[in-house]
Amino acid sequence: MTHAAAHVAAVTAAPALEPPTGAALHTRVEALAQALAATAVERDRAGGHAAAERELIKASGLLALSIEREWGGWGADAPTWLRVVRRLAEVDSALAHVFAFHHLQLATVRLYGTAEQQRRLIAGTLDSGAFWGNALNPLDRRTRATRTADGWRLDGVKSYCSGSVGSDWLSVSAWHEDSGSLLIGVLPTRTAGLTVQADWEAFGQRQTDSGTVRFDGVRLPDADVLVAPGSTPSVRGTLRPLLAQSVLTQLYLGLARGAFDAGRRFVVEQAQPWFSAGVARAADDPLVQHRWGAWSVGLRAAELLAEDAAAQLQQALDAGPAVTAAQRGQAAVATAQAKAAAHRIGLEIASNLFETTGARATSERLGLDRYWRNLRVHTLHDPLDQKLRDLGRHALDGRLPEPSPYS
Repeated sequence: MTHAAAHVAAVTAAPALEPPTGAALHTRVEALAQALAATAVERDRAGGHAAAERELIKASGLLALSIEREWGGWGADAPTWLRVVRRLAEVDSALAHVFAFHHLQLATVRLYGTAEQQRRLIAGTLDSGAFWGNALNPLDRRTRATRTADGWRLDGVKSYCSGSVGSDWLSVSAWHEDSGSLLIGVLPTRTAGLTVQADWEAFGQRQTDSGTVRFDGVRLPDADVLVAPGSTPSVRGTLRPLLAQSVLTQLYLGLARGAFDAGRRFVVEQAQPWFSAGVARAADDPLVQHRWGAWSVGLRAAELLAEDAAAQLQQALDAGPAVTAAQRGQAAVATAQAKAAAHRIGLEIASNLFETTGARATSERLGLDRYWRNLRVHTLHDPLDQKLRDLGRHALDGRLPEPSPYS
């Protein structure tokens, strides 16, 4: 059995669902992480749809991680499943992205849907082994919703649809011109008139299955509408963007930690010291040590900020309909701080580790460039300067971020 095959066997050997204890979860996550790591460099270079790796995620049972225990899931809270996203992103940020967006769509149903919709859609996900993808991009208004006798008709196009290729269900948004507001619903990916195009071609995050989704007279029944046009958003509903931002933070942190660990190993095991450093090992060069010391501080600080932000977000989620605007606002500040810190330290490490490794670390065989490429693409999701402006307003006069798709 090959090394990669052994990791695959470890993922699929045990029953998919186990009691959600810390030890069981750790074992399951580590087996999946090692299986993804075995082929991550080659797949990152090739891009395309990672169908086999999606099946590994399914076999791991971790698609049920955030599903309620009364429906047969693991019942993990947001900080728990976000930490799993971070761990998977250390080895494969694209598949971690796909995994995270599955759980984000389940949270979307949980935050927006009725009790009947939650039971039907979330419990049904477990029963069918469904993989969720995203076509909910509120800023992209090219998909329009038109009222029909028994629901809605969707026409248009939506891009940056993470996890859409190979998905079973999609959360979707469409613009309703008459009310000047958004519709949010869910659809089986194989719905008539719905087409997913595998056309993602960025230089990073190449296997996130972020295709373009086209809607040609797609029928959306009222039963699958989570937010009807003209609805007044609840404070609890505005927690959804904070979950989405938290996913991005964990992806950045996973990439940062992955770059840190891979670069450190190269410095210790393979890098050659500069001739004038006067040391036998690159790791003994004081200038190299200074860099890695500074990066360790920045990375640890960002990780602690992310833990705090996730805890505050979970407290807001636990409050249910009683969550206040102030509580939501404080969670938004913590989420933005963590994301800004992860953005900065991730790019700092991933782009500058080569200053301490030397030219031989640029070998394609090692794939160390993938950390920077994936971070650079993903950190453009929304502008850091806009995030810092929100934080500056709060720091100067106590203003909390206004709820938006990105805050």
